[in-house]
Amino acid sequence: LATPIPSVLIINPKVFGDQRGFFLETYHKRRYAEAGLNAEFVQDSHSGSRQGTLRGLHYQIRQPQGKLVWVLVGEVYDVAVDLRRSSPTFGKWVGVRLSAENRLQTWIPAGFAHGFYVLSEWAEVAYKSTDYYAPQWERTILWSDPQLAIEWPLLAGVPLLLSEKDCKGVKFAEAELYD
Repeated sequence: LATPIPSVLIINPKVFGDQRGFFLETYHKRRYAEAGLNAEFVQDSHSGSRQGTLRGLHYQIRQPQGKLVWVLVGEVYDVAVDLRRSSPTFGKWVGVRLSAENRLQTWIPAGFAHGFYVLSEWAEVAYKSTDYYAPQWERTILWSDPQLAIEWPLLAGVPLLLSEKDCKGVKFAEAELYD
């Protein structure tokens, strides 16, 4: 599925279901390449988070990671921000609801910051990465930066849960960016 940022893809995998349940392929190299996602993955990750948790906006200034993201349990609002100065969509963002129910996936190429907000009581997010996690190169942009103006669907009456790292994110104008 197309997004306002052409390099960010929403993938709707084919689901086979019957009275027993369902089956789907979370990644199929040939089919995903035909859809525009031709990446070599080196790491899989899985996180669980309570409702109201906001993680991000994270990226690695060196060893940048492309990420294929989906939700195993619950629902999140997933966001990608273009940090590539040479891109016509530099500074723009895309947000999509990913859930265990809709089974959508987001492809976020290297050169983007990524974050998500948990809408359900509990959510488990899985993703494949094109490079290894390198904490020495990890950077965080402030999730609420007014220059980015991300329209997070924050839940009324639900406390916002942020890590110390995410509270200390830098503003977009001060962030290390890609060429």
